Amino acid sequence: MKPQHSDPTVQPVPAAVTAAVDAADITLSNPKWAVLALGANLGNRLETLQGAVDALEDTPGLRVKAVSRVYETEPWGVEPGSQPSYFNAVILVKTTLPPSSLLERAHAVEEAFHRVREERWGARTIDVDIVTYADVVSDDPELTLPHPRAHQRAFVLAPWQDVDPEAQLPGLGAVAELLAALGQDGVTPRTDLELRLPE
Repeated sequence: MKPQHSDPTVQPVPAAVTAAVDAADITLSNPKWAVLALGANLGNRLETLQGAVDALEDTPGLRVKAVSRVYETEPWGVEPGSQPSYFNAVILVKTTLPPSSLLERAHAVEEAFHRVREERWGARTIDVDIVTYADVVSDDPELTLPHPRAHQRAFVLAPWQDVDPEAQLPGLGAVAELLAALGQDGVTPRTDLELRLPE
């Protein structure tokens, strides 16, 4: 089943992001690869994930190149049964945005879908996390790269392996090996659902 395209009102691209894109190569002739993880457990989860993919594709200086399968997963870091299950996916993008501007755009997409940040690991309409950006390694508290908990999360590793079976998590090794060590308990592929790669 393919989701119907939704056209949520997404906030305009901030001026700082536009300036960064203008200063870079908006033709994407020298882009960087980035891995983004998406998750939603409130509202119409599938429609929201697709809306986030489409909104990211609409960002100047960014192109979505691959979209994983949808996985249904148990909430992470909270008591079992305390929240609805998540739909999770991973996308690969090419972008000329620097990491800070990509993060700003990710937050803008979250805000457009009414993401509320009231508690750590709380339920949310959408979560857009930057997992990796090229081979950048950074301990900047605003954006730690790679994502500091990606290697602990099968709901990130499983869909990431879908779209890039040879993927490496900088400093930690092959995604396939990390996933094999974790196992996939509570992370179930939803073969009846599909996210559409923007045209």
